[in-house]
Amino acid sequence: MDNDKFIFCLEGVPDVDTILTTDVVKNLEEIAIGQGIASIYKTCDTIEGLEESLNVLLYEDHNFKDYEIIYLVMPGEASNICLHDYYYSLQEIAELFEGKMKGKVIHFANKKILDLTNDEAQYFLDITGARAISGYGSSYNKIASCSTIDKAFFALYQDNDDLTEVVEELFQKHYNLCKLLDFRLYY
Repeated sequence: MDNDKFIFCLEGVPDVDTILTTDVVKNLEEIAIGQGIASIYKTCDTIEGLEESLNVLLYEDHNFKDYEIIYLVMPGEASNICLHDYYYSLQEIAELFEGKMKGKVIHFANKKILDLTNDEAQYFLDITGARAISGYGSSYNKIASCSTIDKAFFALYQDNDDLTEVVEELFQKHYNLCKLLDFRLYY
């Protein structure tokens, strides 16, 4: 695992005390073995858990700079996430991590739709310092993005720092899936 870009995955679950191996964990293991991309996986069931997990990564993990992708797998709607039946706007999330995501790509799995106006996306990027935010305009339930298109996105990003080229290649190689799930990148 000589690659210099790692994935930090945070999955929203109903109860963090219930231990189960989700499809996301299995797919991250496949990515580690098949593509050599290391990851950290954590779960959260509250906004406090989300904040705590990211703060531990920020302040206690000396390799934080290597985690270029923050992969969020949680339900929600166009511009919010849902944890423990509470909805939090991406504006609230941005303010929670003000200036702490410098240079990171925040990627949402298709458990939630990501549908931001240009102003909402720019606000998120400006406040967090993130390099980009990506996700899907469709939460097509029959296909979990974590098992297909997310793997391809992460692999392409390993080899190329230019996100526009990565997205172009992603569409070239997986056009039908990108269109079906409505892949989106805000930068």
